[in-house]
Amino acid sequence: MDFSIDPRHAELRDRVRAFVRETIQPLEDDPASYNAFENLRMELRDQIRAQVREAGLWAPQMPEARGGLGLSMVGQSVVYTEANRSIFGPACFNCAAPDDGNMRVLETVGTEAQKAEWLQPIVDGEVNSSFAMTEPHPGGGSDPGMIRTRAERRGDTWRITGRKWYISGAAVAKHFILVARTDPNPDEKRRHLTGFLFHADQPGWRIVRRIGNMGPDEHGGVCELEFDGLEIADRNRLMEVGDGLRLTQIRLGPARLTHCMRWLGLAQRCMEIAQAYVEEREGFGMRLADRESVQLALGDLAHNIQIGRLLVFNAAWQLDRGDKARAEVSSAKIHVADTLHQAADTAIQLNGARGYSTDTILEWIYRYARAARLVDGASEVHKMVLARLYQKSGSDYWR
Repeated sequence: MDFSIDPRHAELRDRVRAFVRETIQPLEDDPASYNAFENLRMELRDQIRAQVREAGLWAPQMPEARGGLGLSMVGQSVVYTEANRSIFGPACFNCAAPDDGNMRVLETVGTEAQKAEWLQPIVDGEVNSSFAMTEPHPGGGSDPGMIRTRAERRGDTWRITGRKWYISGAAVAKHFILVARTDPNPDEKRRHLTGFLFHADQPGWRIVRRIGNMGPDEHGGVCELEFDGLEIADRNRLMEVGDGLRLTQIRLGPARLTHCMRWLGLAQRCMEIAQAYVEEREGFGMRLADRESVQLALGDLAHNIQIGRLLVFNAAWQLDRGDKARAEVSSAKIHVADTLHQAADTAIQLNGARGYSTDTILEWIYRYARAARLVDGASEVHKMVLARLYQKSGSDYWR
């Protein structure tokens, strides 16, 4: 069993780390870098993106033929973690959610015409995108069988009616992937959904509101959408009618894991900030770093970050082998989400008032971290997945 990192991935890791340290992290300290939603101003993001392209570090997940780096999932694990040592990193490298997952699924299931029209502009950084699936009660959330937004076929056109909410990136997105019910039978739970593509400029839909939250907010926030007669040409249907559930599974599996890759970068950054502070801060005649309680806190955090790394690398390796890696991805999602919260909380505690203030980036990460246990399936849902997989497999669960 070989845990070594491919030389190309190691070289990219070091280059990304240097770029983040020298070019992106300094932006965090300048209030002028931020927009009204506590994220990197998009015009500044685009300036940094040009430098990323020049450095040959653009779109790690996309094929080289599309202008990306063509990395495997294991390679992405190495690079994404380094990219998110800064809160602004993934957006600058074009590997931030939701664009990251949307590019992946379009590359996997789109027709060549769809890739040219809908995918390539996202890869090129010309547009942002969004994935519209989650709905207000009684519609679907973690359970896609409950989705109520309807797509009714009229010749070569589909008419969409319904509502979606907590749709990431919708306020700035131009390209949307929509999941809607095409089988009106409420008892149908497997072939009831279909995926579609639409553009922000099309009539028949609107953003009801940009939903406020604990923040900080990603580019485009999370929005509530209303569909009242949006018409989508059948050529902009993704996959076959009834393949919508499969579409979501193709998208969400790798997307959950790339979240974990990025969260590990933030967790490592928190630990670095904490370690640097306790090394220099003294109290009651000794450095904080020499206190056993501090060492125990940092040792436990290092332990959990390393477990997260191994879980992520293993899941990525399984995906590269063609396995769906459902158990591996769910395990990584549960553990790394918890570890990110632990990292931010521990670092704030060890920094004291400094950590709670805006003098460090820790309070930003702490608020951001709370969403990790919710996005792309709440931790409880993933624990249910693991229990059911074990129930089905028995001891072969650890095959």
